[in-house]
Amino acid sequence: MKLQEKEVLLFDLDGTLVDSAPDLDLAVNRTLKDLNKATFDQDTIHHWVGNGAKVLIERALSGSAIIDKELDETLTQDALTIFLAHYQQCLCIESVLYDDVREGLFSLKSAGFRLAIITNKPAVFIQPILTGLGIDNVFELLIGGDTLAEKKPHPAPLNYALNQLNVVAEQCVMIGDSKNDILAAKAANIDSVGLTYGYNYGEDINRYGPQWCFDTFNELLISLKR
Repeated sequence: MKLQEKEVLLFDLDGTLVDSAPDLDLAVNRTLKDLNKATFDQDTIHHWVGNGAKVLIERALSGSAIIDKELDETLTQDALTIFLAHYQQCLCIESVLYDDVREGLFSLKSAGFRLAIITNKPAVFIQPILTGLGIDNVFELLIGGDTLAEKKPHPAPLNYALNQLNVVAEQCVMIGDSKNDILAAKAANIDSVGLTYGYNYGEDINRYGPQWCFDTFNELLISLKR
């Protein structure tokens, strides 16, 4: 099946549509300062993004992408609460859409594609970010990392989207920058697009075997053009 023959485009958010790392970095470091912990540069935090807020904070407290197994759960929960409060205050300070995303999304919708968001970001933040960046009327379904008990790379969010949109896997494609997007798509028997410009922990997303891979959002748009 050609990419332009798909009917439903399931988009990841961070690292795919939005460069949100600067604001995540700001909220993480504000949290660490509140806890009298060492802060980190933006490039380091970039590599920790993609598995949801709790994992991001666990990595920050561990000072590594590998979470300290002895990390205190009470500290983690306290830090998560602080982080969520800080992030709520800086959702769109420095976050921006990647090149061609705004115009591209509206053109895809006009072309008849159905668009949805499936992200590991807490659901409460999705709509404010979409509104703040001017793409709030594009998507018919928003699924966050806490919408269900499981998040990507588990297939549950994708299967939930199929059910909510009343479509089958063959009609859809998952579009994301992370191995979590590709692995979730494979587990749900949905084709996938890997984007190389996002936050994939420094790994080449091609190694996870997406059906298509693009270096820019515009390349994706060209391939979807009907």
